[in-house]
Amino acid sequence: MGIASEGQEEATAGAGGFRWINWLVWGGVVLLLAILGWGLYRQAAGRPAGSAPDFTLHLFEGYEYQGRDEVTLSDLKGQVVVINFWAEWCIECKREAEILEATWLAYRDRGVVFLGVDWVDVEPEARKYLVRYNITYPNGPDLGSRIGNDYGLTGVPETFFVDRMGKVDSFKLGPLSEPELTSKLDDLLTRP
Repeated sequence: MGIASEGQEEATAGAGGFRWINWLVWGGVVLLLAILGWGLYRQAAGRPAGSAPDFTLHLFEGYEYQGRDEVTLSDLKGQVVVINFWAEWCIECKREAEILEATWLAYRDRGVVFLGVDWVDVEPEARKYLVRYNITYPNGPDLGSRIGNDYGLTGVPETFFVDRMGKVDSFKLGPLSEPELTSKLDDLLTRP
């Protein structure tokens, strides 16, 4: 009887310890989910809703839009606009560079404008990137990160889709795939 009693005490003590470990693990999981949720909330809260924040992008030398060396977003109302934030040092940006250029060439005569916004970069390296990937759509630097700040940018690449009414329809954090990009553009082009 004494042996069974000791075994029962050990099992009870072990079960109590196990309960504490369970509580600690689940508490950690809940805390982690809360932190992730707060981060996603903050990220979404910083994004523009409604009208796209207006800006004038001063284009890199050799780039122009309709004969001008700058482009103002509000002047593009009536067209679908793809605003892609990128940087030369960004590995993921390199993954989508050729996709963006090919899609620009396919859609530019259909009422779609692509704007490349070079973020937190040095101009000589940025210009090498544009040449390396043969980027022809209008591109310019985000001087002082003003444009990125207005769009709640958290990193690159990030792409914003602006509808014909000048409203931010959606955004994509991370590199775009060709099917994602063309599907989004086709959808926006079917809307009034």
